[in-house]
Amino acid sequence: MKNPLLSFASLLFFAGALPGAAAERPNVLLICIDDLRPELGCYGKDYIASPHIDHLASQGRLFSRHYVQAPTCGASRYTLLTGQYGPRGNKAIFERSRKIAEGKEVTPSLPAWFRQHGYTTVSVGKISHHPGGRGGSDWDDQTNLEMPESWDRHLMPTGPWGHPRGAMHGLANGETRQRVEKGSMAVFQSFDGPDTSYPDGLILEESLAQLEDLAAAEDPFFLAVGFIRPHLPFGSPAKYFEPYEDAQLPSIPHPEKPEGQTTWHRSGEFHGQYTSWGKDPNTDAEFATEVRKHYAACVTYVDELVGQVLAQLDESGEADNTIIVLWGDHGWHLGEHAIWGKHALFEESLHSPLIIKMPETPEPGKATPAIVETIDIYPTLTRLAKLPQPEALHGESLHPLLENPTGEGSPAVSYKGKHETIRNDRYRLIVHPDGHTELYDQESGSTENIASSHPEIVADLTAELQRKLAVPKDVE
Repeated sequence: MKNPLLSFASLLFFAGALPGAAAERPNVLLICIDDLRPELGCYGKDYIASPHIDHLASQGRLFSRHYVQAPTCGASRYTLLTGQYGPRGNKAIFERSRKIAEGKEVTPSLPAWFRQHGYTTVSVGKISHHPGGRGGSDWDDQTNLEMPESWDRHLMPTGPWGHPRGAMHGLANGETRQRVEKGSMAVFQSFDGPDTSYPDGLILEESLAQLEDLAAAEDPFFLAVGFIRPHLPFGSPAKYFEPYEDAQLPSIPHPEKPEGQTTWHRSGEFHGQYTSWGKDPNTDAEFATEVRKHYAACVTYVDELVGQVLAQLDESGEADNTIIVLWGDHGWHLGEHAIWGKHALFEESLHSPLIIKMPETPEPGKATPAIVETIDIYPTLTRLAKLPQPEALHGESLHPLLENPTGEGSPAVSYKGKHETIRNDRYRLIVHPDGHTELYDQESGSTENIASSHPEIVADLTAELQRKLAVPKDVE
């Protein structure tokens, strides 16, 4: 195990910042999984094989009601990495980097803050919006960083896929969406080959190599590992699909397109970017089940990769001094509301997994039902690492819930464009830019909009929504 002692000067800094702070600084392992809804055994989905993530949940704290700020990758990851509500599109993080290039002051990113306080920061795979965190036409421009000054090493192995953009939407053995006629790539695939047949297998290999180096070094580390699956297309090695071939999946709840004015959409990514061979899962129940089984196979595939990262952490001797966070960047509709994708403000788009394991977690394995938000992760990690906290963070540390899972949370705010929503213990309110509102009783599971019959609830939640969003932001 690495030497946990700080230099004398650093020790004085931390002692001054936090009286009584211990000299040992914990490592951080952040695992980000793209498009992962709570489709896991530990979230009550007993038809899903996710033994490694389930085991992590049994050792740490599962947040059963964690909500992201946006049902899209870029804006959701912005809040993870900045601890702030912010821009609402996939270019959110690049908007922040342009501010930095213009010399404007912004709050340090989560990895930058740890880096400034003596940590070696490394990312592998998809942590910001682009895997590898660079811009350009193929997302590999070394001069165009999404997160400047944040990472000591920011890595994305691409193998036969050629570049990060190709790997992001890649199928087996180097097939990319850019190399085929638009819309002709299969929406799902099961290839009989090793884990490295798909890009996530290479992300795993690089992550294991980085973890080995970091664990052997003297400084504490902040390692972020970002897996792409189960993002579309739903491709995974055949061995992960086998458990689902004859599986019986539960029926899709509320599969009908909602009536009235909502944030429903036509699942353009699913139908427009890939081929579904002329089949529509909203009208073809057998095809819908097939799609869901391939999504499940991707979940089991990424679960195995997560398991290998956690196994190496155990073998390194650093597990007892490492904070582990597993986070899904948003939810995903598998036919609910007749949507096959994200990008809506319904529960399914915004509810995602969050598991945190800190050294000596009290009551390990006991989930908390408290409502929490992605913006809470940044202040939680600074608290657990005994670092001072930047002033401009919008979230609240989840440390009290890690100590006591029966504690209270607070309403969660999300947004998509000019549409905004807030979720409290019972209700979800969605506010449209023209003033139209949707109110759903999530406790009953009803999909009926009851806003017109509960104006007092609409008024109270609207005021709370406006209050939570009325905070200074680095990037507007």
